[in-house]
This record gives sequence, C-alpha cells and structure tokens, in this order.
Amino acid sequence: MAVVAFIGLGQMGSPMASNLLKQGHKLSVFDVNPDAVQRLVEKGAQPASSPAQAAKGAEFIITMLPNGDVVRRILFAEKGVCESLSKDALVIDMSTIHPLQTDQLIADMHARGFSMMDVPVGRTSDNAIAGTLLLLAGGSAEQVERSTPVLMAMGNELINTGGPGMGIRVKLINNYMSIALNALSAEAAVLCEALGLSFDVALKVMSGTAAGKGHFTTTWPGKVLKGDLSPAFMIDLAHKDLGIALDVANHLHVPMPLGAASREVYNQARAAGRGREDWSAILEQVRNSAGLSSK
Repeated sequence: MAVVAFIGLGQMGSPMASNLLKQGHKLSVFDVNPDAVQRLVEKGAQPASSPAQAAKGAEFIITMLPNGDVVRRILFAEKGVCESLSKDALVIDMSTIHPLQTDQLIADMHARGFSMMDVPVGRTSDNAIAGTLLLLAGGSAEQVERSTPVLMAMGNELINTGGPGMGIRVKLINNYMSIALNALSAEAAVLCEALGLSFDVALKVMSGTAAGKGHFTTTWPGKVLKGDLSPAFMIDLAHKDLGIALDVANHLHVPMPLGAASREVYNQARAAGRGREDWSAILEQVRNSAGLSSK
C-alpha cells in the first residue's frame, strides 16, 4: 500500500480520500477546513498543519482544489508541498483547472526536479462516494503505470489520455459539450411543451437518434471521420428543418438562442458550397473556420 498525501477535502476530495483509506493506503490530509480534516482523521488519516507537512514522506501527493491559483499556492508557497517533497514522489493534480495553468505547473515542477501529472475526474460526487469515478490520466507512460493502483482506489475506469496535460484537456472538452448541450436540450424540451408534445414521447424518440446519442458516436464515425461527405442527410435539408423549428418557436414565443446560433453555422457551410454535403460536414466547416486544414 502507498503513502499518500491528500490536499483538498471538499465535496469530491473528501470521499476520494476516504476511499483511499478503505483500500488500505496510508493517508495524511490537509485542508483549510479543520472539520473536513477531522472527519478523515476519525477514519484513520493523519492530520497535517500545512501542505509541506502532509507531503513529507509521501510517495504520492494528490491535490483536489478549486482553481489553478490555489494549486500553485499549495505547491510553491511558504510551507507548500515543494518544501518537503521527495524527488521520487509523484504529484497528481485531480482538480479541474485551466489547461494552460496545468502546463505551466507541470513545467515549473519539472524545472525544480519534481514529477507531476494531471488526472481530473469525470462523473459526480455520488461516484466519488462509491469509488466509481472516471479517471482521465494525463502523464507519461511511467507516471500512469505507477499511479494506477492508487488512482483505482477512487475510480473504476481509467483512460490514458495521451501525455501530460491531456487529462485536463479532455475533461474541459467533455464539460464544454455536456454543459452547452444541457442548454440546447432545455430549448428542445420547452419547445416540446409549447407544442403540446408529451415529453415521454420525445424522450423515447431522441434516445434512439443522434439528438440523444450525440454525433461523436452516431453520424460522424461513418461519414466525416472517414472522409465521406456524400449526403445521407444534406446540410441544405438540415438547414431547412432547423429553420422550421426556429420559426415555430418564434410563433410560440419560445426563446431558442442556441438553435439560432447553430443556424449561422449552417449558413456559413452553405455559403462555402457545402449545401449538398452530408450534415456531418459541419465538422469540416468549423475546422476551416478555426484555420485548421481539411483532413
């Protein structure tokens, strides 16, 4: 079993630390909230008065903190982790922070002779309690291999995301998509209600289509990701249908800002001569708008 320091005992961090104890790891803990520390002490953890004290003698130092500035302070400030960190130890930041901050933190740790990786998590606080988090490991092959036994005490699925800083990148993209989709889904649900359509019927239909399953796993793999833009459903037709939905919403006084913004992307694709291409070609349209060359 490993000697672990856990810093950051909030809604996610506290149950994660608790699961490390349940799996037999030796744990020292630090948090600005003394009550959070005491709850872990009662389960068998050792309290620390500072990040430096927590990290002393630890093989792994896990940080689960609210933002990148706090992570930097915990690592580098007076009585910070680096004051007592062994050169053989591995720092694992599991916070959700800005990826450019992650890159700089890893670089600054490396410049001091220390090892650091990023492993943000997916799923919810309920999964943190159950020990079923999705672990998005960003690090070298050696770091991922070394940390896996400790990480798997907190989750049930680990994905090697391809190198340092890549864990937080995929977490950011996943959250961006799911958060934006939440708002778009709300627009669709309200339009259902305004039209008098049973939500249960809509749920049954959308659960079997790209609307509910998403394009990453339905339309894209067989078309645009294979370089095939022959139309299974043309952009011109998608544009027409989107326009009808927006017109209906307008008559019913249902606000559809995300749908309206999406229509502009389809307008751009049609203006670029993509109207008779498959609707998955929207990916290529957005890539070109971002200055990325076509695949």
